[in-house]
Amino acid sequence: MAIKVTNAHLDAIKQHGERTYPYECCGFLLGTMQDDVNVLVEVYPAENEWDESIRKVETLGEGIPAAARDYRKQESHANRYWITPEQYKRADTYAGAHGLQIVGYYHSHPDHPAEPSGYDFDHSCFANQSYVIVSVESGKAGALNSFNKPDYEKFEPEAILLEA
Repeated sequence: MAIKVTNAHLDAIKQHGERTYPYECCGFLLGTMQDDVNVLVEVYPAENEWDESIRKVETLGEGIPAAARDYRKQESHANRYWITPEQYKRADTYAGAHGLQIVGYYHSHPDHPAEPSGYDFDHSCFANQSYVIVSVESGKAGALNSFNKPDYEKFEPEAILLEA
C-alpha cells in the first residue's frame, strides 16, 4: 500500500498540527483508491472533540489492569483525539458529493514521534486506509509518516508518493 499526495496536502496537515499545538489535530483524507494506492485529493480537517467524558466511557467495563487505568488518567487533548460520528457523517457526505471517499485519517503527535501508539492501534482506521501521523515538536511540524493496517494485526509503514 501507498498514499499519493502533493506538497500542498502535506503542508495542510503540518499547518493544522502547528495551529492546534500543544493539542492533537485530526482530520480525514479524501480521495480514491487506484491499484492499491490511496490517491489523496483533499485534506478535510476535523475538530478534536476529545474531552474527559470520552475517557470515562471508554474505560467502563473494560477490566483493564490498574497500570493501564493510571495511564488513561493522563489522557487529554494533548495526547488523544476524538472524531464524533457526526463529524464522520459530514465528511463522508461531503466526500460522496464530490465523487470521493474517505481513504484515511491524519492526526498529530505533539512532542512525540510520528509513529503509531497503542491507542492509535486500538482506535485506528479500517484496513487499507492510510493513517498519517505528523510529529509537532515545540510547535513546529517535523516528521510525517503514513501507515496502513492491511490485516488488522499491525501497522505497516506505507510509502508516501509525491505527486507534482
